[in-house]
Amino acid sequence: MKAVTYSKYGRPDVLRIENLPVPALKSGHVMVQVHASSVSTADWRLRAAAFPGIMQVPGRLMFGICAPRHPVLGMDFAGTVTQVAPDVTAFKPGDRVFGFAGKGGHAEYLPIHETGAITRLPEGLSFAEGAALPFGGLSALVFLRDYAGLQAGQKVLVIGGSGGVGAYAVQIARAMGAHVTAVGSEENHPLLTSLGADQARDYRAGPYLFKGDDFDVILDTVGAATFDQAKMALAPTGVFVPLNFGLPEIMAALLTSRTNGQRVKIGVNEDRAADLQVLVNMWRTGGLRPVIDREYPMEDVVAAHTHVESRHRKGAVILTIREAA
Repeated sequence: MKAVTYSKYGRPDVLRIENLPVPALKSGHVMVQVHASSVSTADWRLRAAAFPGIMQVPGRLMFGICAPRHPVLGMDFAGTVTQVAPDVTAFKPGDRVFGFAGKGGHAEYLPIHETGAITRLPEGLSFAEGAALPFGGLSALVFLRDYAGLQAGQKVLVIGGSGGVGAYAVQIARAMGAHVTAVGSEENHPLLTSLGADQARDYRAGPYLFKGDDFDVILDTVGAATFDQAKMALAPTGVFVPLNFGLPEIMAALLTSRTNGQRVKIGVNEDRAADLQVLVNMWRTGGLRPVIDREYPMEDVVAAHTHVESRHRKGAVILTIREAA
């Protein structure tokens, strides 16, 4: 099978397309013929070993100290089940599926356990749209719902509202009944309002955090703000949720964890099939739509990584692994 691989950390040009053996199908697993996968922020960080803040050492220990432990990137996937292990009951060959694998999505075949973050791709969603949902959608859902505890009627600020996570955070916050202000460049304001933002602020025009804003939640998807900066724009009991965090955010989260005032909430999201279904349900009711910036053929993976690393994309960047029949 064809797969995008890398044997050393570095710039996008370390990526190669190789022919690899199709992985063996283990007990409890299904084999997915991948049609589309996304190139996420996590993919370029893993490729470059650009782990943020104090995660540099743990990141190297987890993913490979001197060279990558897993040579095939790709967390999101959408495709068709071609084979199932004898003990699998949740899926059958021919099922259209999508989900989050953590690794291995940038290859023609991907084995994943039937209890993993995989669910059926509903009719009406293309493979590219399915691959555009998991990374950004799951992150936005879990951080807004579980960490921020967002409630209907609250005010939320999404920093990086047009990015891979932000584009979904704006929609999900709106679907949850919040009043949404999104931060992005002025050229992206039409996109932000189309996604459901009640207001849009241009980060290039000057400060976008103001005393008296009284946001109940500030979700920073790009690592642009600090807690000290966010404090003046938070309500007295507001929550600052940074997706990228280092030692200052960890200390702030610990120090504010037992207070009734402004708090910092950090964490990682556990990718689950149940939450994928929440996204599907939001899509069915019109509260969520996949946002795709660009689609690249597998052979142009270097260009795809370069674009994602520029941090100026509008939604997901998709790799076409297998052309539709």
